Amino acid sequence: MKLKKYADNPILKPAKEGNWERHAVCNPGAYYDKGKVYMLYRASAETDIYRIYMGLAISEDGLHFKRASNKPIYTPTYLFEAGGVEDPRIVKFGGYYYITYACRAVPYTMFVMGKGPEYSENAPKSLKENLTRTGLLRTKDFRNFECLGAISRDDVDDRDVVIFPEKIKGKYVMLHRPAEWIGPKYGCAKPSIWMTFSNSLTRWGEKSLILAQPDPEIPWQEKKIGASTPPIKTKYGWLLMYHGVEGDKPGRYYRQGVMMLDLKDPRKIVSRPRDFILEPTEPFEKEGVEENVVFAVGNVVIGKEYFCYYGGADKVICAATAKLQDLVDFAMSAPVKR
Repeated sequence: MKLKKYADNPILKPAKEGNWERHAVCNPGAYYDKGKVYMLYRASAETDIYRIYMGLAISEDGLHFKRASNKPIYTPTYLFEAGGVEDPRIVKFGGYYYITYACRAVPYTMFVMGKGPEYSENAPKSLKENLTRTGLLRTKDFRNFECLGAISRDDVDDRDVVIFPEKIKGKYVMLHRPAEWIGPKYGCAKPSIWMTFSNSLTRWGEKSLILAQPDPEIPWQEKKIGASTPPIKTKYGWLLMYHGVEGDKPGRYYRQGVMMLDLKDPRKIVSRPRDFILEPTEPFEKEGVEENVVFAVGNVVIGKEYFCYYGGADKVICAATAKLQDLVDFAMSAPVKR
């Protein structure tokens, strides 16, 4: 099975006006509420600094979006995120939308060029090495945001953080991909998907390895994997979209797959098809800021239809759809033996 790409993709392109999103828009989180899809997207200007912001677009049908502002809806503010805020994933608890996002203290381009600040030997590893951390925002209206700080450790490069949309056995559940947790000590040879549980959205402790890499039977995810979108609850389990990376630049490919996790114990994989459901085939997915990338961050269900929102080549925003039941059936087509 493959997701059906929207015929009029991309659904959002860089803006000609406004230097903050003139270079690229991509990797949007999404949430469907009260008849509208709210899309938080990553945006950047073509400058030496290459700082990354968040913008907001809204749709009533899930495919036609209008920008809500000609200014960033969220601008990097605090030290741990000052270099840019990326790849927002959205869930809702009570009256608040909670957004996880990847961030750095210094814009990546500046750091690579050696233009970042110098830190003392006693500074955290995250600052000295400009590691990716994960921040947490909350908002009631997608206009006013409260930053709850960094929720990942400061000694590991940790991204692809996805929070489950409801508690399980009284605890919050989070997926993440710590880059340095590899080797015999951790049980995986390449960056893999981990899960943690907590009584608090801001403090996370216990950890479990969910899906280890590499898997020789699935070559399209040989380099690394990571959770993509917030999981969707079905009667069969938690439907999770994830991404896999194959090869090295310039022949590197990002693709998307799905799996089903157990409802009561999501550490258990119920079913995991070997084939991917989305790959870069269009010119705007194969050429851009990064080549050969489809990177999903947001998904919503409207009626019986599943909507996936993804970045194409780190340059534009696209949509793909499927009948939810068809996607569930495919996700359940490869039961995992225990």
